[in-house]
Amino acid sequence: MASPQIVRVFPLTRSGGNPAAIVLDADGMSDADMQDVARSYGLESGFLLPPTDRRRADFRLRFFVPRHEMEMCGHATIGALWLLRDAGRLPKGEVRIETQSGLVRGFAPPGDRPIRITQPEGRIEIVDPRETQGIIDVLGLRRDAVTGPILNAKTSRVKTLVPLTSRDVLNGLTPDFGRMEAVCTAIASTGLYPFAPDPREPDLFHARQFPKAVGYPEDAATGIAASALAFGLLRYGMVTPTRPDIRVHQGEAMGQPSEISVQLTFSEGTGEPSGCFVGGICHVDDR
Repeated sequence: MASPQIVRVFPLTRSGGNPAAIVLDADGMSDADMQDVARSYGLESGFLLPPTDRRRADFRLRFFVPRHEMEMCGHATIGALWLLRDAGRLPKGEVRIETQSGLVRGFAPPGDRPIRITQPEGRIEIVDPRETQGIIDVLGLRRDAVTGPILNAKTSRVKTLVPLTSRDVLNGLTPDFGRMEAVCTAIASTGLYPFAPDPREPDLFHARQFPKAVGYPEDAATGIAASALAFGLLRYGMVTPTRPDIRVHQGEAMGQPSEISVQLTFSEGTGEPSGCFVGGICHVDDR
């Protein structure tokens, strides 16, 4: 069985980013084998396989966390493409990746330039007001620290956006992790994503990700959540079609500072949002 490579995805500093365990030749691995890798490393893990239909995709990726399989993982996808590019195994131009959440397109320019992947148009729903107090309580917040409606936002997976007054409030959160899974289940979410705007840079937002039930309490960088946030910011009026690019800093409270870039896209015909690109750089660990 091929050994995993550890890739730090979206690092803002050398020690930052969200590590993922990537197996580039996972053909022949069983579901149990893949689950064992995620459990033993305690990381979101990606497994590269031949596509189901070579006319439609170049690669297939499966994703596991310590407790279960996931349909999509943004940072593991970018990490896998980074390793494939280093190994000279990427086709030129666009790369088509089959995932359980649908076809993802990847763009990996030469060198060490950032890699980007696509996400579909986001779907937004206001969380039932009857559930908001449970979210506020599980995050250890005062109600007046929340500046707007709490939203469920989804590109590939539902994330719950909680707008906060400041970065200090965000980094001071002390969640009740024992209740996190129950609260997320009640609102059909895969994780809470509280965030705050940066007071000096209008395109910069700070965020933390508390997943529902993956086997660890917090993520240092979450591409799928950052994508969902971009569409939520559009709903909040904090970004516009004329200013569609955002940066998300995550992992700061964990000592693993990360930066995720997201660019919203819009239909030329209608001007309506059509999807987004999420991207960043990687560092490959020596271990």
